[in-house]
Amino acid sequence: MTSGSLQTSTNEVRGSPTLLCTPLRGTTVDQMLMQMREAKNIGADVVEIRLDCLTNFNPHRDLEILINQSPLPTLVTYQFRKVIAHDFNDSIYGKKPDGFKVIVSSHNFHNTPSNEDIANLVARIQATGADIVKIATTALDVTDCARIFQIMVHSQVPIIGIVMGERGLISRLLSPKFGGYLTYGALEAGAISAPGQPTAKDLLDLYNFRLIRPNTKVYGIIGKPVGHSKSPLLFNAAFKAVGLNAVYLHFLVDDVEKFFNTYSCIDFASGCRYFLFFKILSLALFMS
Repeated sequence: MTSGSLQTSTNEVRGSPTLLCTPLRGTTVDQMLMQMREAKNIGADVVEIRLDCLTNFNPHRDLEILINQSPLPTLVTYQFRKVIAHDFNDSIYGKKPDGFKVIVSSHNFHNTPSNEDIANLVARIQATGADIVKIATTALDVTDCARIFQIMVHSQVPIIGIVMGERGLISRLLSPKFGGYLTYGALEAGAISAPGQPTAKDLLDLYNFRLIRPNTKVYGIIGKPVGHSKSPLLFNAAFKAVGLNAVYLHFLVDDVEKFFNTYSCIDFASGCRYFLFFKILSLALFMS
């Protein structure tokens, strides 16, 4: 478990249902401050200060500068030191400074557990006194994202749900549809802080992140490989131009039958194009 503090101001946070957080990986305070300005210019709502990236980190001096000079609300993370949530809460005597919230997170770099196991994990995190729950798992199949979607949409507390890896990309893109508190977008492709993380620019410009809502229809192209397809660029631009409440995504699919059995609701089944051999497999599936 790791803990971080989120400094928020209702006057500073934009009105999107899900916040866009950009991780900062500068090695000096000056680099971090420059990256903060870049993130704000791109359109991020929150910046994540990765303290473990700083060389010669001086907690009292550097934190004061970074938080006070940040043009955006800040999420402070220190990943080298393993902190148990209960111990962290005890260390501050169960009290937090005004304007701060604590995120307690769990990262699973192996797989995505069952719905029951994830629900139990959320309950355990809530019991630590967390203001916001963060669950990050790893996608072995694109259908693993459905379990995180179900947890997010039924959560009674603010929750961040992420499925890492290329097969989990849709969990990041569709966070606004399922009530996620925030999702992460890198400053650039070479500065990602977790597997499968898109850039903030792609979230905003390619996938129209600000326009995604719970009733947004999901269209897409499935295949293996599929990431090279330009379809999302074309379709999302068209959807935005005509005011259609829809988003078009890549789906990296290993098992087409499992994919359609999992994403069979009307919001997902409203239109998928097939790439390469999946055209033949899909036809056989629907005719059987």
